Amino acid sequence: MPDPISRPYHHGDLRRAVIDTAQDMLREEKDWQFTLREVARRAGVSHAAPYKHFHDKSALLAELAKLGFAELAATLNGATPKNTASLRDEVVPIAQAYIAFAMQNPALYRLMFSAEEGRSTGLHLSDSALSVFEVTVELLRRGQAAGFIRNRPIQGQAATCWALLHGIAMLAIDGLLVPEKVGPNPLEAALDTLIEGLAVEQGD
Repeated sequence: MPDPISRPYHHGDLRRAVIDTAQDMLREEKDWQFTLREVARRAGVSHAAPYKHFHDKSALLAELAKLGFAELAATLNGATPKNTASLRDEVVPIAQAYIAFAMQNPALYRLMFSAEEGRSTGLHLSDSALSVFEVTVELLRRGQAAGFIRNRPIQGQAATCWALLHGIAMLAIDGLLVPEKVGPNPLEAALDTLIEGLAVEQGD
C-alpha cells in the first residue's frame, strides 16, 4: 500500500513523481542517505519503477542537484539589480540572495557542491552548474565595462567571489558564524573586503 503522505502517481508522471518525492526526502531528512527503494515506497510505485528513468541513485541525486543549480541561478538572476550606480549596489543583493538560498536549502546546497557526487556524474561542469557561475562572471563583466571593477582576468575574480560566498554559506549552514568569533555582521564585513579588492583605484 502506498505511503499515505506520498503523492498520487498518475500514468506518464513517474519521473516527476520520483523527483518530487526525493526532493521532499532531501528536505525532511537533511541528507541523501535514502535509497531508491525508499523513494519508490514514498512515491507509491513499485521498487523497480525509479530505474525506468534513473539507472542508479547517483543519477537521481545528480538530477536533484541540477534542478537546485537551475533554481539558484533563477534566484540570483531575479536578485540582480538594474541600472546600479555603484559596485556595492550590484554585489550586495546577489550575495544576500546566494546566502539566503543556501540557508533555506541546506541539504540541497550540500548535495549541489558535493565533491563525491560531482566527480561521479560530471555535475559541476553541467550547464545548470555553470549557469550559476556565469551570474558572477556577468556581474564582473558589467562592472569592468562600467568602470567599477578593476580590469583583471575575470575568471580569477569570479573564483574569488565564489570562494568567499561558498565559504560563508557553508559556515552559516554549520552554525559556525558565531558573533564571538566573526562579529555581528560577518557577511557585510566579508563583502566590504571583497568590494575593496574588486573596486577600481586611482592608477588602475
